[in-house]
Amino acid sequence: MRRPADDGGTVQHVPRRTVRRAVAALAVLTSAALLPAPVALAAPGHPDPARPHPVAPVVTWAASAQRLGAVTPGRTYRFIVHTSTAGRTPRLRLSNVFGDHPVTLGPVYAGVRDRGAAVRRGGNRPVTFGGATTVTIAPGAYRSSDPVALTVPAHADLAVSLYVRAATGPGTGHVLAYQTSYAATGDHARQDRPDGYTTTLTSWYYLDSVAVTAPRGRASTAVAALGDSITDGANSTPDTNRRWPDLLAARLRADPTAPAEGVANEGISGNRLLHDGTGPSALSRLDRDVLTQPGVRTVIVLEGVNDIKYGTTGATAAELVAGFRRLLTAAHTAHRCVVAATVLPFGGFPAWTPARERVRRQVNEFLRRSGEFDAVADFDRAVRDPRQPDRMDTAYDSGDHLHPDDAGMRALAGAIAPAALRCTR
Repeated sequence: MRRPADDGGTVQHVPRRTVRRAVAALAVLTSAALLPAPVALAAPGHPDPARPHPVAPVVTWAASAQRLGAVTPGRTYRFIVHTSTAGRTPRLRLSNVFGDHPVTLGPVYAGVRDRGAAVRRGGNRPVTFGGATTVTIAPGAYRSSDPVALTVPAHADLAVSLYVRAATGPGTGHVLAYQTSYAATGDHARQDRPDGYTTTLTSWYYLDSVAVTAPRGRASTAVAALGDSITDGANSTPDTNRRWPDLLAARLRADPTAPAEGVANEGISGNRLLHDGTGPSALSRLDRDVLTQPGVRTVIVLEGVNDIKYGTTGATAAELVAGFRRLLTAAHTAHRCVVAATVLPFGGFPAWTPARERVRRQVNEFLRRSGEFDAVADFDRAVRDPRQPDRMDTAYDSGDHLHPDDAGMRALAGAIAPAALRCTR
């Protein structure tokens, strides 16, 4: 898949050709340790206080695009998204990449949320596109807004209010947000009050990412988490931002030695590395979901379990290794670093079999020992039961034997040493 360049003012079309290059392997990491590879993201120096600090754009929030059912026009959707890094003049990226008709959106407003569907009083700011208050996005395209006159705090809820003026056919968005958003009949985008927002929803429509302008250095550097439902936040507590990428963002923000502050969650529930399913495969969406996001220097890849357990036989270890190598090659060609996360145990889940367990262990051995990745995050070791290593420890298991609970999500975030995220490619 060729990267759909976005110069901030023109509609960009997304070709449907699959990414041809990709990924390979590792070094070992737990909550206590991680084996970083030779590549490292240079730690920023201290800027000269006598000179203006240069700034750069960086993604503060993102959600991978998926094909949705029809989105009802004539309604305003107030989407709640949680930022990672702080900054000014945010730009919103709206997407119609899975649409088969043009979609017209606007007015659009953005502001820091107060509570529920309310925006902080006086803080709801208009969003324009080439100076216009509405935008029409062609099928297969996305569009970035003009900079918005707003300051965005770190780890805050941003309310993006989007009036859908005209929409036909399938929509584009993110199915499982694990976050309550709101809808109102008619155009209520401008108001900061919650009046009219009487319907709740747990998906995001058309909103693809939010980028801010931040001082150049760690605040303007980001990490992307490319993964499946475990990255998406399945079985974590909704409306609490306890997905492991959220918890990683909090760790990075609190650590002055961390090389990045921004975290983009590019997880899709049911996602596979090799083939499309509930959303495009990790290989086919790497370019759009990761490489086009501003400030991203390192990608953490947690994929493979759905490939292993899919269908009657699942993918082989050789197929997965080849897929990881393709992804690694694509990322390295784009001068990004890759941290490989080992595949979590899923013993006790209905699709588990001894043969699939052997594939999981073979893939993890490759990820840990090949030395091809820039670093390895050993998620398997962080949450497995030491007495039954084919199963998740009950202290971390949400109950379905596949997805971690909130404690498990915290263990995954803790298994990533900040040094592993440094990259100078």
